[in-house]
Amino acid sequence: QVQLVESGGGLVQPGGSLRLSCAAFGDRFTVYDMAWYRQAPGKQRESVASIAASGSTNYANSVKGRFTISRDNAKKMVYLQMNSLKPEDTAKYYCNAHFSMWGAYWGQGTQVTVSS
Repeated sequence: QVQLVESGGGLVQPGGSLRLSCAAFGDRFTVYDMAWYRQAPGKQRESVASIAASGSTNYANSVKGRFTISRDNAKKMVYLQMNSLKPEDTAKYYCNAHFSMWGAYWGQGTQVTVSS
């Protein structure tokens, strides 16, 4: 129902910032709950931030106050602004779209590396 393409990852020093973007291709983008997940080597994929179709947001405790998720329904985009980055934020970040009637969809991911 929807294809997702992430971009914006890269190498950044601790304390730095990055903005990840997720472009959605498909109809009815507004009905999806959107989220960013991340997966580091040897760890399970975890939810970082989500933004519902209603606009309500939720964040993992580890990123509260540092990350901000947003969506632009007109552009069919979702963003993750990441500030005050820490080495433990290093992971591959994935965009996710979910609608109960149709299921969940994933992008290919974009690598974020936080290192000195």
